[in-house]
Amino acid sequence: MSLLPDPHRLHPGATPRGTLSLVGAGPGAADLLTRRALDRIARADLVLHDRLIDPEVLALIPPAARRIDVGKAVGANAWPQARIDALILAEVLAGARVVRLKSGDPSIFGRAAEEIAAAQAAGIPVDIVPGITAASAAAASLLQPLTERGRFDRLVLATATDAAGGLTARLTASLVPGTQLVLYMAMQHLAEVEQALLAHGLPTDTPITLVARCGTAQEARLATPLAGLARAARHAGLRNPAVIFVPVPKAGAALWPQPPARQEMHA
Repeated sequence: MSLLPDPHRLHPGATPRGTLSLVGAGPGAADLLTRRALDRIARADLVLHDRLIDPEVLALIPPAARRIDVGKAVGANAWPQARIDALILAEVLAGARVVRLKSGDPSIFGRAAEEIAAAQAAGIPVDIVPGITAASAAAASLLQPLTERGRFDRLVLATATDAAGGLTARLTASLVPGTQLVLYMAMQHLAEVEQALLAHGLPTDTPITLVARCGTAQEARLATPLAGLARAARHAGLRNPAVIFVPVPKAGAALWPQPPARQEMHA
């Protein structure tokens, strides 16, 4: 049984004395953090961080600040969202400056809405410090723009995993010509993603690019035709966290500037 209080029963009428900041840690490299993010981390009394925050960023946490890994892993979730919310509220009401340090950008698949709602319900001051999301970091690393005149006038960031942990039913909803689709949280469903994209009518030679751990020293990349995607990723040993680029260029535009070829590229 958790010793943390119920977030909905915390000191009715209590006046918060601390603050909460949802801070984007970006893709990994510490020099990609914003000045505002560095300021919030430097002033923190408590940092609650995701499981995949790069050690280079964690090293910026002041020695005097407490830090807790509240990351979630499939099949081993010691920190359900309600428990995180309860700890945040208890600490802020006790006067702590709490930083909730999230990978990438807090507003992009970071479950920020739940923590904001809990804080606002308790009258707790909260702000968001945006960070560089994985799609932007990966595109920069690849030297490939996310949009391109005449080829891609739509950028869609989508999760491949639904709330129950299965493949989302809307995976192919955004596959219209002129779209650059970037899939998050897709690695555990790669075979299903491949089948769904092929069934939707994407050509077998559609050039798919995967970037794992972008922006870190462990960054790994894979370029492969759509047909054989899951097998190629398995052979390359790519794992989460990773993003997957699925190009659907406008009619008449080339699929990619260069012919697609399966290759492994390591930074």
